[in-house]
Amino acid sequence: MRQSKLNLRRRSLLVEAPSSAATDIAFILIIFFLVCASVQPDTGRSQIIPRSEEEEQKSKQSQNIEVSISPGAVVVNGTVVDASEVRAKLKTLLAGRQNEADRVVVVQSARSTPYLRWIAVTEQIEEAGGTVTLKLEKQKEVVID
Repeated sequence: MRQSKLNLRRRSLLVEAPSSAATDIAFILIIFFLVCASVQPDTGRSQIIPRSEEEEQKSKQSQNIEVSISPGAVVVNGTVVDASEVRAKLKTLLAGRQNEADRVVVVQSARSTPYLRWIAVTEQIEEAGGTVTLKLEKQKEVVID
């Protein structure tokens, strides 16, 4: 009699996990892997933008070619150029420059410039043999007392 009570107690202590929890966990894992697998990084045109120091930029600023892009016009070194003629103009300006540092083209863009126009102009700069670098405006905070 004593052995049968021990066997009953041991049998009652054994508890199995509910089988419905396994399907919930499997479903959650499937959703997790589907979401992770479906995310693809955005791709675009690769572009190498050189890093510049402020002191170097000030000393070489007169040597670099400057291109200003706005919704209405493209200006190369102070001369208004048609957007389709940027490549030809830059090829003539970059013709004698063999060193990579001398082929830097400083690009400044107005905030209202459409992205496709900016891409088209920077692509022409690269095709002409120039290296695109961006001219960023520094914002200064002025406190008036």
